[in-house]
Amino acid sequence: MQTRPEREAALRAGLDALGLALVDEPIGQLLDYLALIEKWNKVYNLTALREPAEMLTHHLLDSLAVIRPLRRQLESGAAGQAPAAGFRMLDVGSGAGLPGVVVAICCPELAVTCVDTVAKKAAFLQQVAVTLKLPNLRGLHDRVEHLAGPYDVVCSRAFASLVDFVGGSAGALAASGIWLAMKGRHPADEIAALGARAAVFHVEPLRVPGLDAERCIIWMRPQ
Repeated sequence: MQTRPEREAALRAGLDALGLALVDEPIGQLLDYLALIEKWNKVYNLTALREPAEMLTHHLLDSLAVIRPLRRQLESGAAGQAPAAGFRMLDVGSGAGLPGVVVAICCPELAVTCVDTVAKKAAFLQQVAVTLKLPNLRGLHDRVEHLAGPYDVVCSRAFASLVDFVGGSAGALAASGIWLAMKGRHPADEIAALGARAAVFHVEPLRVPGLDAERCIIWMRPQ
């Protein structure tokens, strides 16, 4: 069992490898979040992983790998002009809050809603928001098809095929918004199946520290 100092050292090493500079407060929140997953997982079965060291790599660092690409897209204006209150992001099928909670911690200027059809997972996400004092995070028990938005970014992590993801969340995406789909291997067949549903404007390879597996982001916008 890793001690908290050991987890922190591993997290900081991963952040360095990702080129992410975080101050002590968000690092502490990320560690507290990992502890909350570990605690609630015993009753709520939030994730199949049980070993904290694996959760740190496969969940935290995997989600942290999207932070720089996300910031880059927002700064480039890919999601249109930010409204006065800032950008809004929707994490679809969020489960334990990956990557939504991680984004909310690292990007406090973003208003992040994590939606899941499982009530206990949405309840966990609400508890995370309260415990970690994240006013920009909200857990929502609903189906994405019922949400009107508009959200500037709609994201998912291993949620569904690109066709199902885009089709189910199109009503929640702002007219000038973008989709962020986290995938493993390059999903050429899924991209081909999109047809006119969405335009893929970038496929971004990711390298997750300590994880020997292919990862990428599929960036899309409405046709």
